[in-house]
Amino acid sequence: MRLGTVIGRVTLSKAVPALQGARWLLVSPFTREHFQRGSETPPGLSKDPSLVVYDSIGGGVGQTIGFVEGREAAQPFEDPTPVDAINAALVDDIFYNPFQK
Repeated sequence: MRLGTVIGRVTLSKAVPALQGARWLLVSPFTREHFQRGSETPPGLSKDPSLVVYDSIGGGVGQTIGFVEGREAAQPFEDPTPVDAINAALVDDIFYNPFQK
């Protein structure tokens, strides 16, 4: 599972019938620098490219979510579904305390 900030929503003009009514979020994944700087890093300022994530649990813009990618993202669906990333958790707080040298 990876963490990221929701920076927007995606609207489709056409969708696969199995995904009718689905919500899609535009997510900026966290990087190592985000954890090192803590809350000083503005949301959506990742160097990694943003990705589209299927959402069935209600993530909103500005919220931190946990998402999974790859084959694990398609596991919740009964039929084969073309989903590459899915929202798996809504994150309230992050506590990160790196080891001090």
